[in-house]
Amino acid sequence: MKSRKKSEVKLLSYILLISISFLMLFPFFWMVRSAFMTNREIMTMPIQWFPSHYDLENFKEAFTKAPFGRYFLNSAVIVAFNLVGAVLSASFIAFGFERLKFRGRNLWFALLLSTMMIPYTVLMIPQFLIWQAVGGYNTFYPLIIPCFFGSAFNIFLVKQFYSGIPKEYDEAALVDGANYFIIYSRIIVPMSKPALCSVGVFTFMNTWNDFMGPLLYLDDRKLKTVSLALQNFMGQHTSDWNLMMAVATVITIPMIAVYFMAQKYFIEGITFSGLKG
Repeated sequence: MKSRKKSEVKLLSYILLISISFLMLFPFFWMVRSAFMTNREIMTMPIQWFPSHYDLENFKEAFTKAPFGRYFLNSAVIVAFNLVGAVLSASFIAFGFERLKFRGRNLWFALLLSTMMIPYTVLMIPQFLIWQAVGGYNTFYPLIIPCFFGSAFNIFLVKQFYSGIPKEYDEAALVDGANYFIIYSRIIVPMSKPALCSVGVFTFMNTWNDFMGPLLYLDDRKLKTVSLALQNFMGQHTSDWNLMMAVATVITIPMIAVYFMAQKYFIEGITFSGLKG
Protein backbone atom coordinates (compact mmCIF):
# COMPACT_ATOMS: atom_id res chain seq x y z
CA MET A 1 0.00 0.00 0.00
CA LYS A 2 2.83 2.39 0.84
CA SER A 3 4.54 1.63 -2.46
CA ARG A 4 1.33 2.25 -4.37
CA LYS A 5 0.71 5.50 -2.53
CA LYS A 6 4.25 6.69 -3.30
CA SER A 7 3.76 5.85 -6.97
CA GLU A 8 0.52 7.82 -7.08
CA VAL A 9 2.11 10.83 -5.41
CA LYS A 10 5.04 10.62 -7.81
CA LEU A 11 2.69 10.42 -10.79
CA LEU A 12 0.67 13.41 -9.58
CA SER A 13 3.90 15.35 -9.04
CA TYR A 14 5.03 14.66 -12.60
CA ILE A 15 1.64 15.67 -13.99
CA LEU A 16 1.72 18.90 -11.99
CA LEU A 17 5.28 19.73 -13.07
CA ILE A 18 4.54 18.97 -16.73
CA SER A 19 1.41 21.15 -16.58
CA ILE A 20 3.35 24.04 -15.05
CA SER A 21 6.09 23.60 -17.68
CA PHE A 22 3.54 23.86 -20.48
CA LEU A 23 2.10 27.02 -18.92
CA MET A 24 5.57 28.56 -18.64
CA LEU A 25 6.51 27.63 -22.21
CA PHE A 26 3.23 28.75 -23.78
CA PRO A 27 4.25 32.45 -24.20
CA PHE A 28 7.48 31.35 -25.89
CA PHE A 29 5.53 29.03 -28.21
CA TRP A 30 3.10 31.85 -29.02
CA MET A 31 5.97 34.20 -29.87
CA VAL A 32 7.72 31.71 -32.17
CA ARG A 33 4.57 30.64 -34.01
CA SER A 34 3.57 34.29 -34.50
CA ALA A 35 7.01 35.05 -35.94
CA PHE A 36 6.22 32.81 -38.92
CA MET A 37 2.64 34.02 -39.45
CA THR A 38 1.03 36.93 -41.20
CA ASN A 39 -0.94 39.47 -39.19
CA ARG A 40 -4.16 38.00 -40.53
CA GLU A 41 -3.23 34.52 -39.32
CA ILE A 42 -2.30 35.87 -35.88
CA MET A 43 -5.64 37.65 -35.47
CA THR A 44 -7.84 35.00 -37.03
CA MET A 45 -10.65 33.45 -34.99
CA PRO A 46 -10.88 30.66 -34.05
CA ILE A 47 -7.21 30.60 -33.10
CA GLN A 48 -4.81 29.20 -35.68
CA TRP A 49 -2.18 27.38 -33.66
CA PHE A 50 0.39 26.86 -36.39
CA PRO A 51 1.39 28.92 -39.46
CA SER A 52 0.16 27.81 -42.85
CA HIS A 53 3.74 27.79 -44.13
CA TYR A 54 7.19 28.40 -42.69
CA ASP A 55 9.50 30.98 -44.22
CA LEU A 56 11.81 33.78 -43.11
CA GLU A 57 9.98 36.67 -44.76
CA ASN A 58 9.02 38.28 -41.45
CA PHE A 59 12.63 38.12 -40.25
CA LYS A 60 13.98 39.57 -43.49
CA GLU A 61 11.44 42.40 -43.52
CA ALA A 62 12.04 43.27 -39.85
CA PHE A 63 15.82 43.38 -40.27
CA THR A 64 15.53 45.60 -43.35
CA LYS A 65 13.34 48.13 -41.55
CA ALA A 66 15.88 48.60 -38.76
CA PRO A 67 19.66 47.92 -38.55
CA PHE A 68 19.36 45.15 -35.99
CA GLY A 69 22.72 43.74 -37.07
CA ARG A 70 24.37 46.86 -35.68
CA TYR A 71 22.30 46.66 -32.50
CA PHE A 72 23.29 43.03 -31.98
CA LEU A 73 26.94 43.99 -32.33
CA ASN A 74 26.56 46.78 -29.77
CA SER A 75 24.92 44.43 -27.29
CA ALA A 76 27.56 41.77 -27.93
CA VAL A 77 30.38 44.23 -27.18
CA ILE A 78 28.76 45.38 -23.94
CA VAL A 79 28.00 41.80 -22.88
CA ALA A 80 31.55 40.63 -23.59
CA PHE A 81 33.12 43.35 -21.43
CA ASN A 82 30.56 42.80 -18.68
CA LEU A 83 31.27 39.07 -18.63
CA VAL A 84 35.01 39.64 -18.27
CA GLY A 85 34.56 42.36 -15.65
CA ALA A 86 31.96 40.50 -13.60
CA VAL A 87 33.89 37.22 -13.46
CA LEU A 88 37.22 38.88 -12.67
CA SER A 89 35.89 41.24 -10.01
CA ALA A 90 33.61 38.70 -8.32
CA SER A 91 36.28 35.99 -8.16
CA PHE A 92 39.04 38.33 -6.97
CA ILE A 93 37.02 40.21 -4.34
CA ALA A 94 35.36 37.03 -3.05
CA PHE A 95 38.80 35.45 -2.68
CA GLY A 96 39.89 38.32 -0.45
CA PHE A 97 36.82 38.08 1.77
CA GLU A 98 36.88 34.29 2.09
CA ARG A 99 40.56 33.28 2.07
CA LEU A 100 42.37 36.29 3.55
CA LYS A 101 42.25 37.41 7.15
CA PHE A 102 42.27 41.15 7.72
CA ARG A 103 40.90 43.53 10.28
CA GLY A 104 37.22 44.43 9.85
CA ARG A 105 36.61 41.75 7.24
CA ASN A 106 33.11 40.91 8.48
CA LEU A 107 32.19 44.57 8.77
CA TRP A 108 33.29 45.35 5.21
CA PHE A 109 31.44 42.31 3.91
CA ALA A 110 28.28 43.36 5.75
CA LEU A 111 28.57 46.84 4.24
CA LEU A 112 28.98 45.26 0.81
CA LEU A 113 25.84 43.18 1.24
CA SER A 114 23.92 46.20 2.52
CA THR A 115 24.33 47.86 -0.89
CA MET A 116 21.94 45.22 -2.28
CA MET A 117 19.14 46.90 -0.34
CA ILE A 118 19.60 50.25 -2.10
CA PRO A 119 17.08 50.57 -4.98
CA TYR A 120 18.58 51.33 -8.38
CA THR A 121 16.19 54.26 -8.78
CA VAL A 122 17.88 56.01 -5.84
CA LEU A 123 21.30 55.81 -7.53
CA MET A 124 20.11 56.43 -11.05
CA ILE A 125 20.20 60.25 -11.09
CA PRO A 126 23.49 60.69 -9.16
CA GLN A 127 25.22 58.14 -11.37
CA PHE A 128 23.89 59.81 -14.50
CA LEU A 129 25.15 63.22 -13.36
CA ILE A 130 28.58 61.79 -12.56
CA TRP A 131 28.94 60.08 -15.95
CA GLN A 132 27.70 63.19 -17.72
CA ALA A 133 30.27 65.31 -15.86
CA VAL A 134 33.18 63.04 -16.85
CA GLY A 135 32.06 62.79 -20.48
CA GLY A 136 30.61 59.30 -20.33
CA TYR A 137 27.19 60.19 -21.71
CA ASN A 138 26.39 58.66 -25.10
CA THR A 139 29.21 56.13 -24.75
CA PHE A 140 29.44 52.52 -23.65
CA TYR A 141 31.59 53.40 -20.62
CA PRO A 142 28.72 53.71 -18.07
CA LEU A 143 27.47 50.27 -19.18
CA ILE A 144 30.89 48.58 -19.02
CA ILE A 145 33.19 50.12 -16.39
CA PRO A 146 31.00 49.52 -13.27
CA CYS A 147 31.11 45.74 -13.75
CA PHE A 148 34.88 45.75 -13.15
CA PHE A 149 34.29 46.99 -9.58
CA GLY A 150 32.17 44.06 -8.50
CA SER A 151 28.53 43.29 -7.82
CA ALA A 152 27.45 42.46 -4.27
CA PHE A 153 25.29 39.54 -5.40
CA ASN A 154 28.04 38.03 -7.56
CA ILE A 155 30.64 38.43 -4.82
CA PHE A 156 28.34 36.80 -2.29
CA LEU A 157 27.59 33.92 -4.66
CA VAL A 158 31.26 33.20 -5.38
CA LYS A 159 32.29 33.64 -1.74
CA GLN A 160 29.76 31.02 -0.69
CA PHE A 161 31.25 28.62 -3.22
CA TYR A 162 34.78 29.39 -2.02
CA SER A 163 33.74 28.51 1.54
CA GLY A 164 33.21 24.92 0.39
CA ILE A 165 36.80 24.58 -0.86
CA PRO A 166 39.04 23.21 1.95
CA LYS A 167 41.59 25.72 3.18
CA GLU A 168 44.14 22.91 3.40
CA TYR A 169 44.83 23.60 -0.28
CA ASP A 170 45.93 27.13 0.62
CA GLU A 171 48.10 25.96 3.51
CA ALA A 172 49.81 23.31 1.38
CA ALA A 173 50.48 25.85 -1.38
CA LEU A 174 51.91 28.36 1.11
CA VAL A 175 54.23 25.69 2.51
CA ASP A 176 55.47 25.03 -1.04
CA GLY A 177 56.33 28.70 -1.45
CA ALA A 178 53.28 29.93 -3.37
CA ASN A 179 51.80 33.36 -2.70
CA TYR A 180 48.12 34.23 -2.48
CA PHE A 181 47.93 35.39 -6.08
CA ILE A 182 49.17 31.98 -7.27
CA ILE A 183 46.69 30.27 -4.95
CA TYR A 184 43.91 32.40 -6.42
CA SER A 185 44.83 31.94 -10.07
CA ARG A 186 46.03 28.32 -10.09
CA ILE A 187 44.01 26.62 -7.35
CA ILE A 188 40.83 28.48 -6.42
CA VAL A 189 39.70 29.80 -9.80
CA PRO A 190 40.11 26.46 -11.68
CA MET A 191 38.05 24.76 -8.94
CA SER A 192 35.33 27.41 -9.10
CA LYS A 193 34.11 26.98 -12.67
CA PRO A 194 30.47 26.25 -11.62
CA ALA A 195 30.20 29.42 -9.52
CA LEU A 196 31.93 31.59 -12.10
CA CYS A 197 29.74 30.11 -14.82
CA SER A 198 26.68 31.04 -12.77
CA VAL A 199 27.99 34.60 -12.51
CA GLY A 200 28.52 34.60 -16.26
CA VAL A 201 24.99 33.41 -17.00
CA PHE A 202 23.41 35.97 -14.66
CA THR A 203 25.58 38.72 -16.10
CA PHE A 204 24.80 37.77 -19.69
CA MET A 205 21.04 37.72 -19.11
CA ASN A 206 20.98 40.95 -17.11
CA THR A 207 23.17 42.79 -19.60
CA TRP A 208 21.45 41.45 -22.71
CA ASN A 209 18.02 42.36 -21.33
CA ASP A 210 19.11 45.68 -19.81
CA PHE A 211 16.79 48.43 -20.96
CA MET A 212 17.13 51.22 -18.41
CA GLY A 213 20.92 51.59 -18.71
CA PRO A 214 21.02 52.06 -22.50
CA LEU A 215 17.93 54.27 -22.30
CA LEU A 216 19.71 56.61 -19.86
CA TYR A 217 23.15 56.79 -21.41
CA LEU A 218 22.80 56.13 -25.14
CA ASP A 219 21.32 58.80 -27.38
CA ASP A 220 23.03 58.05 -30.70
CA ARG A 221 20.96 55.65 -32.79
CA LYS A 222 24.11 53.80 -33.88
CA LEU A 223 24.91 52.93 -30.25
CA LYS A 224 21.55 51.43 -29.29
CA THR A 225 21.31 47.88 -27.92
CA VAL A 226 18.83 45.18 -28.93
CA SER A 227 16.49 45.72 -25.96
CA LEU A 228 16.29 49.46 -26.61
CA ALA A 229 15.99 48.91 -30.37
CA LEU A 230 13.14 46.43 -29.85
CA GLN A 231 11.21 48.97 -27.78
CA ASN A 232 11.68 51.62 -30.47
CA PHE A 233 10.69 49.14 -33.16
CA MET A 234 7.51 48.30 -31.26
CA GLY A 235 6.65 51.99 -31.07
CA GLN A 236 7.07 52.41 -34.82
CA HIS A 237 5.30 49.18 -35.85
CA THR A 238 2.52 48.82 -33.30
CA SER A 239 0.28 46.90 -35.69
CA ASP A 240 2.94 44.64 -37.22
CA TRP A 241 2.73 41.84 -34.68
CA ASN A 242 4.43 39.35 -36.97
CA LEU A 243 7.50 41.59 -37.35
CA MET A 244 7.70 42.33 -33.63
CA MET A 245 7.49 38.62 -32.79
CA ALA A 246 10.18 37.85 -35.36
CA VAL A 247 12.58 40.36 -33.79
CA ALA A 248 11.74 39.18 -30.27
CA THR A 249 12.42 35.57 -31.27
CA VAL A 250 15.86 36.40 -32.66
CA ILE A 251 16.73 38.44 -29.55
CA THR A 252 15.70 35.55 -27.30
CA ILE A 253 17.83 32.91 -29.07
CA PRO A 254 21.23 33.96 -27.57
CA MET A 255 19.87 33.74 -24.01
CA ILE A 256 18.44 30.28 -24.59
CA ALA A 257 21.65 29.08 -26.23
CA VAL A 258 23.85 30.41 -23.40
CA TYR A 259 21.65 28.86 -20.71
CA PHE A 260 21.61 25.41 -22.31
CA MET A 261 25.35 25.46 -22.97
CA ALA A 262 26.10 26.44 -19.37
CA GLN A 263 23.21 24.60 -17.72
CA LYS A 264 25.32 21.93 -16.02
CA TYR A 265 27.76 24.38 -14.43
CA PHE A 266 25.01 26.89 -13.69
CA ILE A 267 22.90 24.46 -11.66
CA GLU A 268 25.96 23.06 -9.91
CA GLY A 269 27.19 26.53 -9.00
CA ILE A 270 23.83 27.62 -7.57
CA THR A 271 23.47 24.35 -5.64
CA PHE A 272 26.91 24.34 -4.02
CA SER A 273 26.86 28.08 -3.33
CA GLY A 274 23.82 27.57 -1.12
CA LEU A 275 25.24 24.72 0.97
CA LYS A 276 27.04 27.04 3.38
CA GLY A 277 26.05 30.40 4.68
